Amino acid sequence: MKIVILNKPYDVLSQFRPDEKHPTMADFIDDKDLRLAGRLDMDSEGLVFLTDHGGLNQYITNPANKKFKTYMVQVDGDVTEEALEQLRKGVELKDGMTLPAKAEKVSEPEWLWERNPPVRFRASVPTSWVEISICEGRNRQVRRMTSAVGFPTLRLIRTKIGDIDLVRMDIKPGETKEIEPLLYPDFQNVPAEEPYRSRSYVKKPGGTGGKPMVRKNKDGSVKKSGTKRIWQMDESEKPKRRTNGTTRPNTKAPRGRGRGRG
Repeated sequence: MKIVILNKPYDVLSQFRPDEKHPTMADFIDDKDLRLAGRLDMDSEGLVFLTDHGGLNQYITNPANKKFKTYMVQVDGDVTEEALEQLRKGVELKDGMTLPAKAEKVSEPEWLWERNPPVRFRASVPTSWVEISICEGRNRQVRRMTSAVGFPTLRLIRTKIGDIDLVRMDIKPGETKEIEPLLYPDFQNVPAEEPYRSRSYVKKPGGTGGKPMVRKNKDGSVKKSGTKRIWQMDESEKPKRRTNGTTRPNTKAPRGRGRGRG
């Protein structure tokens, strides 16, 4: 298993596919065997994993594995203890209640790098910083959580996944570092390696993995499926046309090239 850490800069898309307007992972990683595990939105910054292990992404995003992801979040306004307590207990979002989070008000980090473009400054409205840790992986979850408690996110930086600490490793925006998974307890229980597969070939519970389903009788013979269509029948099986004796033979000329014109 190969794992590379990237400090994703602001305005970079979490994809390898080229984009006309924004840089992508391909501008920082040239290893075609690596895929993203733990993606970030374009307007978010910080720690992402790139790996050749097919099951790592699900492992770190599944709440059952309790791999906390930690974010430094700059919010609009002076965050209150009441709002922090709401985050800790869980917040009701459109897709359901969040699990309890760790949330603490902190000072602006000393290590904070500049962002281009910078966060808008308004002298009349203060901002504050919150350190939030969650073990879920919903779409734009942290932003939706802070907005739900009345303090919209202005800037979001992921600093940790489990014990992997971006700041402690001193990885600057746009820089990468390969790590040895065996040296970190976070990767000791990762499931056996699986190849990446497109969605159309992922086997669903009770499904056949993209193969046509064949129904069988108790004796093992193939079960006939429904009523045969007319083109599936032999001549002897086709229904005969019933008439009242007045049906005339079709004497009209066929349409198309063989039909004469007056």
